Amino acid sequence: MNKSIIAKAVLVFLAAVCPCRAGCSVNSTETKSAEPAKVNPVDEVLTRLKQQTQKLEYYQAEVEYLFKQPLLESQTLRRGVLYYSSSAAESKLRVNFKTLKQDDAKEQKYVEQYIVDGIWLTYIDYQVEAAKRYRLVGPNEPNDANQPTDAFSLVSRDFPIIGFSKTEDLKKEFEIELVTRTPGEQTPLIQLHLKVKPDSVYKDDYTSMDFCIDRKTYLPTEIIAATTEEDIYDVKFLKPKINKRINDKVFEFRIPDGFSIEEKILNKAEKNKSGPS
Repeated sequence: MNKSIIAKAVLVFLAAVCPCRAGCSVNSTETKSAEPAKVNPVDEVLTRLKQQTQKLEYYQAEVEYLFKQPLLESQTLRRGVLYYSSSAAESKLRVNFKTLKQDDAKEQKYVEQYIVDGIWLTYIDYQVEAAKRYRLVGPNEPNDANQPTDAFSLVSRDFPIIGFSKTEDLKKEFEIELVTRTPGEQTPLIQLHLKVKPDSVYKDDYTSMDFCIDRKTYLPTEIIAATTEEDIYDVKFLKPKINKRINDKVFEFRIPDGFSIEEKILNKAEKNKSGPS
């Protein structure tokens, strides 16, 4: 696991030991033998999830980002706000972390910002007065500048945030099963358990994820990721505002005078890592 993830943030967005377990409805169609064909419930969930995420033009939510280290009996909680805007031409995402709580210590002000425009990821750390900017353009890839990556896909390099974009790729990267509860048990959430495949782009960072979807909005509400180092990332999206217009100025930023600035163009190998080095 890239330790800079911890030093930086802290959303991956897409993530604890979510107790939510639920099933989903199964539609049936007739086969030539007149017997109803079974529909894979995982496929149904992913299809509906894709339908909902494709409708996203604006998204805002409070974020709780918990990083747990069971072997060290330690945990760090960060709170902030996530903003997302998408159009046919571009997508933008911003995460403003405002506070930090270490173990049983008092929660304190702790400002970190991530701004993503589909080509650049900018990270500003107000504690150490430093900024880092990473561009997804390799030295031999001049056309990349005209092909912005979806902002949610890009931020997943730093946070285990999945399911907001490219949902069709989830089955490529994970073995997925629907987690069900006992008959008659009610829950507002659907939970998928995702086991990282041996050839997945996530194989060096995670072993599995529990992915929770809100039944009402059919969007991600919690992502719990178990790392290869036996740590846990728990990302919760609270009080979401869906397709309520966000002023473009929210995504504007200025690196304060006096802050150190590092810029880097990531090569192809680095693009497959979960976070900038």
